[in-house]
Amino acid sequence: MADPTPGHTAPDTAPPSWRSEDNRSPVLAPHPATVPASGTLPSNTQLLDANTEITHLYLTFAILPPSANTTHQSSGSTTPQNDVPPPPNLKPFTNPILWSTSVKITMLTLSCIATFLTAYTAGAYSPPQKLLLQDLAHAHSSTAILGGISTFCLGFALAPMFLAPFSEMNGRQPVFVAAGIMFVIFQVVCGVVETLEGMLIARFFLGVGASVFSTMVGGVIADIWPTAERNTPMALFSGAVLCGTGLGPLVSAYMTERWGTDADGNIEEGNGAKWKWIFWHQVILGGALMVALMVFFKESRGSVLLSRKAKALNRWYEQLEEKGFYGVWVDEEEEEGDNGNADADDEEKGPSSPGTKTLQRIRWKVKEDEERGSLTTMIGTSVYRPFHLLFTEPVVFFFSLWAAFAWGVLYLTFGSIPLVFRRQYGWNIEQGGRIFVAMIVGAILATAMGIWQEKMLHHPKWRAAAPVTSSSTEETSASDTEGPNALPYSSDEPKTPSDSTTTTKENPIWPFLRTHFPTNSPEARLYFTCLTATFLPVGLFIFGFTARPYYHWIAPTIGIGIATMGILSVYLAVFNYLADTYHRYASSALAAQSFCRNILGGVFPLVTAPLFTNLGEGRAGAILGGVAVGLTAVPWVLVWCGSWVRGRSRFALQLEKS
Repeated sequence: MADPTPGHTAPDTAPPSWRSEDNRSPVLAPHPATVPASGTLPSNTQLLDANTEITHLYLTFAILPPSANTTHQSSGSTTPQNDVPPPPNLKPFTNPILWSTSVKITMLTLSCIATFLTAYTAGAYSPPQKLLLQDLAHAHSSTAILGGISTFCLGFALAPMFLAPFSEMNGRQPVFVAAGIMFVIFQVVCGVVETLEGMLIARFFLGVGASVFSTMVGGVIADIWPTAERNTPMALFSGAVLCGTGLGPLVSAYMTERWGTDADGNIEEGNGAKWKWIFWHQVILGGALMVALMVFFKESRGSVLLSRKAKALNRWYEQLEEKGFYGVWVDEEEEEGDNGNADADDEEKGPSSPGTKTLQRIRWKVKEDEERGSLTTMIGTSVYRPFHLLFTEPVVFFFSLWAAFAWGVLYLTFGSIPLVFRRQYGWNIEQGGRIFVAMIVGAILATAMGIWQEKMLHHPKWRAAAPVTSSSTEETSASDTEGPNALPYSSDEPKTPSDSTTTTKENPIWPFLRTHFPTNSPEARLYFTCLTATFLPVGLFIFGFTARPYYHWIAPTIGIGIATMGILSVYLAVFNYLADTYHRYASSALAAQSFCRNILGGVFPLVTAPLFTNLGEGRAGAILGGVAVGLTAVPWVLVWCGSWVRGRSRFALQLEKS
């Protein structure tokens, strides 16, 4: 078989009749037109052979490949005509957006469980710090033990920048599985290591493995849900993060208190100590998750699926050609039209008759494969671009700062909750661990609130087009709010009074919202966040000022739950806004905020004890709450000045023009 012709320029897309509404067919779907039967080769059609030029075409999910020639063999072929290679099964390469609801729910469930376990691991390390101090050699202080949280966060921050190119080339599924194996292995190492240095290193690589379960889940959600439907799965994903962060220290504190000492009150040492089940039960959970991922987790990256589909089709074409069956059936008239050779007077001839079937030798390719650089170049870009965006894009910088502080507060609770409740109420580690239930409750409430917010943004009366008036200012303002990042409007939604020519009295709140808070701008993701983000400083103030022996313990506990709701709203807003604004640069923008978020998350546990011990609960809460108040201005600035800010962003302008 001849090699592809060097220098041949292929069209960007296939002919229109090769397009389909979806790719649900389990096998190669037939071409819409009738294929000539065996022995009825059209008079103007020539059989192809190995010397015929190959045309390379870009494959997309919208293209329905034409029927291959399986009836007319080239001259000289000795293969029996009934010995035709079967067509490939294309169902595994279906567009992930078109997957069934059950498959999407399975993928989301696995992703959320993986994310939950990652956060669980981060929180479960802190309660047994005194046991680790006694058990590990070369450990001289609790701060040194808490360095395991810092190295975990460092691995969590750095790994995605290096793993992202592998995901782009090989898909998400193999990276998920490989990272999961690393996660389980180093969880085992944490359970058997005997020195502080070994624990810090093991925690670093544990963070590397865990990072995939958090940072890549957002990409999986983007793969299988369109933008308009993405908020609910993202809210569930975010809720899983904070629920795991609360449950980890809760369970670990119970094990520490109940299993940390023997009957005489002495700390048990060695690998056989019962408290080491703090690590062993996570090994079991991680192993079970790995089996589930290998069995049920499907590849979701679109470009990788297209590459596999193209290889499957090309391999089938090569098998057919080995048997003497060359080419696919296309319309000759259609081919000429695509090449720009159609007669200019064709429009005056009226409806055209079906074109004559002819054979064409083709191979498929994927544009993303051609645009992709070498692995070294991709890693360099993956490392450089997030920091470039961080220091040149004000939106990325301030969103990263906002998310980093919120995440730092989340990790600060690992040490502050046991410390504060021991100092103020005389509680032991198990009693203090129960306070983390407030984080779980806050995460559940915030998740439900995030889903409700998205439904409100899609309310038909809010999203309805404004009534047509003679005011040019209203028309101008309406057009200014439209953009490529707008939330989609469906014509199938119920008509509202403003959609009708009949004058009906409408609640004045809806025209006000449509005028001042349009849903078709990227800043629509931040409307509710302007209010819900205030939960973070409010919760910190309540926690700091009510953690006193003369106040009931429920007061600071409520403050923790409220602060957790604020943290989740910040996390969800940052992800959605950066994804909607930066599109193809979204992964780099999100990597920038992820790096800042995890670095600060690793630093805060180290300063928790000095902060609350030296300043006291009230002053510490006031400082943290004051910083949170200042950062709460970030969504307000973008809601009122978002278009102005984006207008001065080189990346945002480039995306809007394209």
